[in-house]
Amino acid sequence: MRKLLSFVLVLALALVAFLPALAEDSADVAAIKERGKLLVGVKADVPNFGFQDLGGEFEGLEIDLAHKLAEVILGDANAVAFTPVTAKTRGPLLDTGELDLVIATFTIKPDRLLQYEFSKPYFIDAIGLLVTKESGIKSFADLAGKTIGVAQSATTKDALQAAADKAGMTVSFAEFPAYPDIKAALGAGRVDCFSVDKSILNGYVDDTTEILPDSFSPQPYGIAVKKGNTGLLAVVDDTIAAMRADGSLDTLVAGWTLPAVDWAVVDEMSVTLWEAAAALAANPTDTPAPTTK
Repeated sequence: MRKLLSFVLVLALALVAFLPALAEDSADVAAIKERGKLLVGVKADVPNFGFQDLGGEFEGLEIDLAHKLAEVILGDANAVAFTPVTAKTRGPLLDTGELDLVIATFTIKPDRLLQYEFSKPYFIDAIGLLVTKESGIKSFADLAGKTIGVAQSATTKDALQAAADKAGMTVSFAEFPAYPDIKAALGAGRVDCFSVDKSILNGYVDDTTEILPDSFSPQPYGIAVKKGNTGLLAVVDDTIAAMRADGSLDTLVAGWTLPAVDWAVVDEMSVTLWEAAAALAANPTDTPAPTTK
């Protein structure tokens, strides 16, 4: 009995000694705490997600998520510095370490999961079509022979081209660096349609435009972290899971007048996307070229 008690005591002491090591921050999280500021890349031109009006404060769902993560990591929701990013700049800024996180309507794709660490989705959308009311365009079929404005190197283009091929249609694309540029081109008649995710398009609807009922290619948004920064990724995933559990994420989504998230679809994608990425990793010759959007 004494030997058993001695063994239990030694084991208990060993566990106590080991617990602080378990509680220690990972190197990536420790670096953020040492700096005292969370560096986050966000959109500046997407109303309700990440928007900055004339150099003012950033606002939107993704801005709120960044503040929440700063609170979780640093104990101060305001200990965050925002950097405006585009589809072309957000990845390189993560790669160089200039940003800790990117929360910028970043769609999770299997090939992207090989380039970056992604959180489980916090929102899901679908590609839509914005046209002028006076154009008479009522569906995707009416865009045959017309020009669609998309963001530079966007996955939007690939999805719509696939839909056009399936329908036996011919469409043209014009690429622009920013969403306001596409909206301006639509208003000037230089393109016949502005296409991106529907929730983004909602921020550009006015009295002269309308969103068509057509939807294409589900777009799950995730928070991106530099490849290998799995400690930070764990904090992000835990935070999103907690916000889902307590309803605060749904409250934020509703507060920014965004469509309610179908979490069953999100949970399904949280499996299928990562499975597809694993398949790509096992067959690297089948890996498609990196995409942006």
